[in-house]
Amino acid sequence: MAAVVILLPFLLLGFFGIRAALFPSADTQGARVLDLEIESAAVGEQLELDIVVPEGGSGARPLLVFLHGSGGSNESFTENEALFEALDELGDRAPAIAFPDGGEDRYWHDREGGDWGRYVTSEVIPLAARASGADASRVAIGGISMGGFGAYDIALDHPKRFCAVGGHSPALWLSAGDTAPGAFDDAEDFERNDVIETVRESPEAFGGVPVWSDAGFADPFLISTVAFSDALRSGDADLTAHIWPGAHDQVYWDEHWDEYLRFYARSLADC
Repeated sequence: MAAVVILLPFLLLGFFGIRAALFPSADTQGARVLDLEIESAAVGEQLELDIVVPEGGSGARPLLVFLHGSGGSNESFTENEALFEALDELGDRAPAIAFPDGGEDRYWHDREGGDWGRYVTSEVIPLAARASGADASRVAIGGISMGGFGAYDIALDHPKRFCAVGGHSPALWLSAGDTAPGAFDDAEDFERNDVIETVRESPEAFGGVPVWSDAGFADPFLISTVAFSDALRSGDADLTAHIWPGAHDQVYWDEHWDEYLRFYARSLADC
């Protein structure tokens, strides 16, 4: 009887895990959503990781790591039907997608509060590849707002590690004095992770991999996003850049999931 009592919580946890997969709150178009946890040594926290594994296909899919914005979490995307529809349209070309939790405003870089960049490269990617069966040698990284900055910053720290990098309405600033509260520890932290200045000094800093940049006409980060793209254009970077109607909001991003995912799928296929 004691054994039954001890096992019951684990059976219940297993049931709720299965139930989440069988009765999702969003139409996943047949994709599976895996809910995992990481006991992170890099940041000293237990964090969640959601992985979307598209339906069908054969062989190991490539992996896209997609980083959320400020105030978001790993759950910011797995309720989004626009994403699942765009993923389904890719068919066998669709990558598995890892959505890690990066804290509300930690900005995805190694800093005093934890090595958030190392967390992505050394913990998220290996676990996501194992859990999904994805090919850990074919990985792209992207993100929205804070996550767009994080994707650029991580890719710059690891040139040629990724098959592509994308920033969608990326949170970029031209100077330390313009940054959002809490985005960086101090001016020195900003300077160490100044994405725009890095590509101004070396437009080839991403190592030749495809780079994506987009923002809406009414986005508060539009000026800095254009400055980033202009810096890359001064060299031989493989850049795709767009300025579309819209603001820094969910409506804008949902309108462009198909373009985002086609970029990553194409780049991963060529990697």
